[in-house]
Amino acid sequence: MVKKLVPDPPNLKKYGVPLYSVAWVPKTVLKSIQNVTADDSSDADHKPLPETAQPDEGKYLVFAGGGGQGRSGIPNSVLLAYFDVASVSLSDSPVYKLGTNSELPYRMTVHPNGDGIICAMETPKSCRWFDWDQNETAEIHKLGLKVSEKVLTELDNVGLQLALAFDNDGTTLAAGGEDGSLRVFKWPSMETIINESNAHSTVKDLHFSFDGKLIVSLGGGGPCRVWDVSSAIALATLANENREIFSSCRFSQINDGTRVLYIVAGTEKGGSIVTWNTQTWERISSKLISRDTICAFNVSADGKFLACGTPSGEIVIVNSTNMHIHTKIKNAHLGIITALAFSPDSRFGVFFFLPKFTVYGFMPCLKVFLVIIVGSVFRALASVSLDSSAKVTVIEEKKNGGLSLWFAILIILLAVAAYFLKVEGIEKLRLQYW
Repeated sequence: MVKKLVPDPPNLKKYGVPLYSVAWVPKTVLKSIQNVTADDSSDADHKPLPETAQPDEGKYLVFAGGGGQGRSGIPNSVLLAYFDVASVSLSDSPVYKLGTNSELPYRMTVHPNGDGIICAMETPKSCRWFDWDQNETAEIHKLGLKVSEKVLTELDNVGLQLALAFDNDGTTLAAGGEDGSLRVFKWPSMETIINESNAHSTVKDLHFSFDGKLIVSLGGGGPCRVWDVSSAIALATLANENREIFSSCRFSQINDGTRVLYIVAGTEKGGSIVTWNTQTWERISSKLISRDTICAFNVSADGKFLACGTPSGEIVIVNSTNMHIHTKIKNAHLGIITALAFSPDSRFGVFFFLPKFTVYGFMPCLKVFLVIIVGSVFRALASVSLDSSAKVTVIEEKKNGGLSLWFAILIILLAVAAYFLKVEGIEKLRLQYW
């Protein structure tokens, strides 16, 4: 009996090149492209932007990857794809592709305010700047990319950079090198803030705190070092214990706004997440997440969820409040998960409207207009893999439980019923004395 092939779900697509990096395109970029397109559409030769390409109805993602410098025949490129929120689907093919010839874009960071993209190239070992552009040839998806005329001299021919990051407001850029160097610059002036040539044996990861005052850098396997950005002083060195191998680090915050630091550690039992106090720099807890190694890690913008990816292609999403597993997706990808990225949080509402009533007679004019809004927070996690696939996983957290929602609706219905009975009594009294 021939086994039927199960088609991939619409939120999983293959784009033809091994993917190493992923990020969500900032809304400021989409709005600027939309405004340019709206201006152009005033001409008779141009059509207005279709509804499917409106920023509020969909999101764009940027990917980087390729086959490297060899003769594999796999191109090196930076890609754009469209994610439709309503149908929870990725575009079947990239909506834009910018080839980088023999240069493999290995790591990437996107400026949060829409200035552009920086890619760390594996060959040659330099960083390239890319500008957002308008794709004139496209009918629907007008967003594109182009190689910038700006040259990042401070990151040219300095060796392969294994980690790149902007701070939240986009005024500071950090780069961590394969040679163990840590460089931090003011943006866009590229004035040097930190230039530590021996920060680690090699820099695997780095991340800014939410306020941009601290940066954490992670060496090959450990330890982690925490730096004060303004003074360029190392505040703490966080050592690994019991043969732990550190692989990722992220600042975040817990429910009461307290800042914490998460470090992913490989142990004999599997992949764990270690939580650190950012005042005393002592360990708070350690939680085993997977029996497999964790090779990709990220944290949602509000700190509520942690995402882990494994070499076997599994995605594990953890609730940071209790460190319990919220979602586990086996075989999310067929290959090693190389990067994860949470989308900015968005609020969606379900609206219930009750009509407006007006009462006349002995009572003063009374107008009633009832609206119930049941809100939820909608998050999406993008993941990429060496198997050339990209996937968007939707994580929805309901703000109101089902029981409380039905109770609220029952109360409203009872109030409306009582209101109608009262209106009917007033109407009978009015007719009696009219």
